[in-house]
Amino acid sequence: MVYFQTDQTDSTAVENSQYTPTFKPDDFLAIVVTANDPNSVVPFNFPVSGNTQPAQAGYSSGAPARTGYLVDPNGFVNLPILGKIKLGGLNRTEATDLLEEKMSAFLQSPVVNIQIQNYKVTVLGDVKKPGTYTIPNERISILEAIGLSGDLDITGVRNNVLVIRDENGEKKQYRVDLTTDQVLTSPVFYLEQNDVVYVEPNNAKRSQGTFWRSSGGIIISLTSLVITTITLITN
Repeated sequence: MVYFQTDQTDSTAVENSQYTPTFKPDDFLAIVVTANDPNSVVPFNFPVSGNTQPAQAGYSSGAPARTGYLVDPNGFVNLPILGKIKLGGLNRTEATDLLEEKMSAFLQSPVVNIQIQNYKVTVLGDVKKPGTYTIPNERISILEAIGLSGDLDITGVRNNVLVIRDENGEKKQYRVDLTTDQVLTSPVFYLEQNDVVYVEPNNAKRSQGTFWRSSGGIIISLTSLVITTITLITN
């Protein structure tokens, strides 16, 4: 199966080169504050707990670390000292600048580091390893997600891959054709947190599944009858 078929000898896709995720409701943020005086930042940092799970070091399908701040449905995060700050809709740089500006009233030269702890994508359908994958670097393309799932099966439909995305509380559907180079400029080339990628099976595999659903019970019954008959005869 050939991907990215094109009539051009060379092409350059620049539309997605500056992609950066923005924070959304239900994102779980790890926010770490440092400054010149280490003691002064203690009230601004999440209390250290003995049960704290280590941050994940790589791609994983397990549960994320649960130490941080949840973005509420209105985009606000409730932080120590500062109270509720709206980070929803901001990217990492914008949110970092906002928090550093507000913390400057209390700290000398504050530095803020923000990471989404539950950045994950889900790959379903006709792939080798369907599942939900936690992404450590908050930036993953649809090609990388498919690679994590072991690539499409030979029966997967490559020219009509579905991406489901939550945009402002509304589910949006995008279709991607992996057999052309247009995927490189697709708005869903880089996946956002909680995106779902679905690969549908081709008609042959659908027909096979339909046959076994409708005929499987009959075949099992006939097999049982044959075995029972043979057993009675031999006895």
